Amino acid sequence: MYYEVMVVSSKYHKDIPLTYSFDINIENGSIVELPLINQKTLGIVIKKINKPLFKTKAIDRVIVSQAISKNTWELYQWLKAYYPAPSGITLGLFVPSFLLVKVKSETTEKELSSDLSRIKLPPLTDEQTAAKQIISKTFSHSIMLHGNTGSGKTRVYIESAIEVIKKGRSVIVLTPEIGLTPQLIESFNNTFPGKIITLHSNMTPKERAINWHKISSATSPQIIIGPRSALFSPIKNLGLIVVDEMHDSSFKQEQAPYYLATRVAAKLAEINKAKVIFGSATPSITDYYIFKQNNLPIIRMKKMAAGSTDDAEIGVIDLRDKDKFIKSSWISDDILELINKAIKKKEQSLIFLNRRGTARIILCQICGWQSLCPRCDLPLTYHGDNHKAVCHTCGYYIKAPTSCANCGSAEIIFKSIGTKSIVSELNRYFPEARISRFDSDLKKVDRLENNYLKVRDGNTDILVGTQMLAKGLDLPKLSLVGIVLADTSLGFPDYTAQERTFQLINQVIGRVGRGHRKTNVAIQTYSPESAVIKYAATKDYEGFYSAEISERKKYMFPPFCYLLKLTCSRKSVAGAEKAAMKLFDELSNCNNDSELIGPAPSFIEKNNGSYYWQIIIKSKKRSNLTRIINNLPPNWMYDIDPIHLL
Repeated sequence: MYYEVMVVSSKYHKDIPLTYSFDINIENGSIVELPLINQKTLGIVIKKINKPLFKTKAIDRVIVSQAISKNTWELYQWLKAYYPAPSGITLGLFVPSFLLVKVKSETTEKELSSDLSRIKLPPLTDEQTAAKQIISKTFSHSIMLHGNTGSGKTRVYIESAIEVIKKGRSVIVLTPEIGLTPQLIESFNNTFPGKIITLHSNMTPKERAINWHKISSATSPQIIIGPRSALFSPIKNLGLIVVDEMHDSSFKQEQAPYYLATRVAAKLAEINKAKVIFGSATPSITDYYIFKQNNLPIIRMKKMAAGSTDDAEIGVIDLRDKDKFIKSSWISDDILELINKAIKKKEQSLIFLNRRGTARIILCQICGWQSLCPRCDLPLTYHGDNHKAVCHTCGYYIKAPTSCANCGSAEIIFKSIGTKSIVSELNRYFPEARISRFDSDLKKVDRLENNYLKVRDGNTDILVGTQMLAKGLDLPKLSLVGIVLADTSLGFPDYTAQERTFQLINQVIGRVGRGHRKTNVAIQTYSPESAVIKYAATKDYEGFYSAEISERKKYMFPPFCYLLKLTCSRKSVAGAEKAAMKLFDELSNCNNDSELIGPAPSFIEKNNGSYYWQIIIKSKKRSNLTRIINNLPPNWMYDIDPIHLL
């Protein structure tokens, strides 16, 4: 028998099926293993056909019968149009490569709905009760749960999940970081013990394959917890999607098909007639604007769930005041004293360094001045090889300043400090303290997800780390948060820099003041008068949103336009610049109703022996951008709806 099969492989770039043979009948929508260019890969059977006139290769085996549902196929078709990419790559989202691993099928299935009536949970707060009622009664597919850190959003997710499970429907819970998964699983396991299925990249291919098959073969409601890829699990009868920390950049796929999980979640909910709850203390400017413009439900939660008041004492420390940095150049005497007090009380301290953007900034240590692009109002980036300050959006550049344009000081810095240096500094002052570092450089065994219980139970005195420590963690013994340099992401040459700064500071502050104990926050900054720092320190989202949305409108950035980033790589600077100039000229000559910016060197201009240049395109019509993608010359990379322009 003969079948048309859509091949699932990054090596297959055509959008048409190939013909294969097999000796027994296969149902449409089945996932199969097959040969492609002398390699084993996966495919989806589209339909049975008559014997062709040419010789065919044979399918090796059927992995899952009728695995691709009508709803799955509808989501795939939407993805293909909205985030253009070769079909073999897009289909790989739904049919992951770990399915090539042979596993035994699961014969037992745990019922979720049988014991829900016996669940005993603490009383809801008034805000949680109101949120639960709004979510239950609204007819909207999309709901934003805008709750301050510690206000009890997770409990609202669980209440909504209980309601959906009782109706016999399944739930997907998305988390931005694998490191947060143990905490989220623990919260849901208290309600649904032993009945959570996880999918994430830190599992072995065999573990992921086993769990994927569990989901595929399930006949009762399921709860799936994982990062953005969990959206494409073969879940049946989906009733609810939760996107926790929905503002997080991890929800953007940084390779083809470059999808944004929040958009995909909204479409998946629409297709399945389900609801999606987008939870965040600091929603993205674009998403908040879209919700407001379309009158979609925004549920506000401000009060702490574990206590009546937020008792974190927040102080801002001026990095320009050298009298405050006698003992250390980077950690103020005030923070060192607060750490010392915390250790004596057997409490924890968290020292946070926003490493994203800490290199190559141009900053005056005396007055806090930064060198900005006159065209884009974005920070210029220092390049040591040619001593230039470059705008990585439009290409503007100047000779790197040797003195401050504001105060005339020669104390200009071009880089900052790393987490390892912070740990070394702390070890000098607290040699007996148990210090743990958490960042992306660690080995798997040392990562936060594998040490969460140790950290939560207080078996470390000082935590030092980057973004992963800012998100979602509830540490009962934590009494101090120190932010080493709040300005670093402000120095990032991108239109989202202020938003990222506000979100990060707000999220880090949210690790304390959760009703467990008396707490302190110390924010070190070169710009204590900065509006962004003030908004973040006071958790004034509404004030920040009003200021930022007017800036976006003035400079025509999302949500007031759609963006496309085009990037080329060549073996020489001249080759990259020539290719970029050629495409820029071709696009300029087309009447595509779009604004072109650049071409300019990419933020990381040289990588792995190649040079990168980019072009930014703005348009009020997204179709203009997808048309450009579909007509790009070879060897050009693209990112539609990028969350940054670097």
